[in-house]
Amino acid sequence: MKFIRQTYESFRFAWQALRSNLLRTTLSLLGVTIGIFAIIAVFTIVDSLERNIKESLSGIGDKVLYVQKWPWVFDGNFQWWKYFQRPEPSINEFKFLSDRLENAQAVVAMDFKGQVTVKNGNNSIQALIQGTTMDYNKISEVPVEQGRYFSQQEIDAARNVAIVGADVAETLFPSQIPVGKEFKLNGLKYVVIGVQERKGESLVNFGGNPDNKCIIPIGAFAKMYHSINPSIDIAVKGFDQDEGLLELESEIRGLMRARRGLKPLQEDNFSLNRPDAAAKAISSLFAVLTVAGWVIGSFSILVGGFGIANIMFVSVKERTNLIGIQKSLGAKNYFILFQFMFEAVFLSLIGGSVGILLVYLLSFMKLGSLVIILSPANIMLGLGVSSIIGTLSGILPALVAARMDPVIAIRSK
Repeated sequence: MKFIRQTYESFRFAWQALRSNLLRTTLSLLGVTIGIFAIIAVFTIVDSLERNIKESLSGIGDKVLYVQKWPWVFDGNFQWWKYFQRPEPSINEFKFLSDRLENAQAVVAMDFKGQVTVKNGNNSIQALIQGTTMDYNKISEVPVEQGRYFSQQEIDAARNVAIVGADVAETLFPSQIPVGKEFKLNGLKYVVIGVQERKGESLVNFGGNPDNKCIIPIGAFAKMYHSINPSIDIAVKGFDQDEGLLELESEIRGLMRARRGLKPLQEDNFSLNRPDAAAKAISSLFAVLTVAGWVIGSFSILVGGFGIANIMFVSVKERTNLIGIQKSLGAKNYFILFQFMFEAVFLSLIGGSVGILLVYLLSFMKLGSLVIILSPANIMLGLGVSSIIGTLSGILPALVAARMDPVIAIRSK
């Protein structure tokens, strides 16, 4: 009860100080507000960007290795001419890996063609065309809302069937059920067998926006777009995230080197890309942005800390007589110390809370397709930093007040 009573008294003194010098207090707290806003805004935007990109990366598969010509991440010794001379992965190499890999759940061949016009009567839309094999739904999510996924017979026979995205379905077949309907692609008729669930806009869409995509059998794709020597991407899904993927990577490397007749001392002429490696590279970039946010916000917080210290020194000066009376009536040093420390932290928390409120209002702004979400962790971080700043700013004035001689303090005016 004593602690609660002391806390209430400290809160009352802090509130009176705030009300009696509202303009001075507001201007002094502006630095804390701007500093917390800068730090939490940067953290919130970085978290939102990272979450958006990682969600997009999850669309290209978990526990998946991609056999491709080019690497996704380049080191400092990037020699583009060597990569340029590499052969493209082929259908025959896909079949070779599919028949021989022992540590793989699924092996998929895929290829893409962007900005292709698909039509149904007078309705048309520019879509991404993706050719793929049977196990594509094991590599990446294909949430079919209407209709069904491919059958093995449709893939083997390279039939003109398609799973379309929500935007394609709505544009080509307004106010209709698309499943079973025909549309034209490159002058050929295709039948819609499935429609994917709407994903919505995303800042980054690795592998293309599913809402604006037509997925067709790789054989049908090859008849339209492949030359005599077609090139593809090969995706291989493993069983385990860590050790299993390393074993799978070694197995793929050995089979690809044998298939391409590479000698032991020759470098690989293919790349094995992992989405988690790209995610790590992205995380390191965001770590730099986070540090930048701390640096930017620290200067404002430093100014705000000096402002709070100034308020507290002035408050101690104005209440010197009252401090003397409190001590003469038996108030302990720790009570005086706690009283001014509480006031400093309270003022700092007000400034920090306003900064967090501004970030929360920022989350209602639409920044393209980026959805900004203020997480509880960032709220707690902002309040925690505010408390630390208030503690550091108020400790010296509080010590000065606690160590005052009651007789001298009462005589002061």
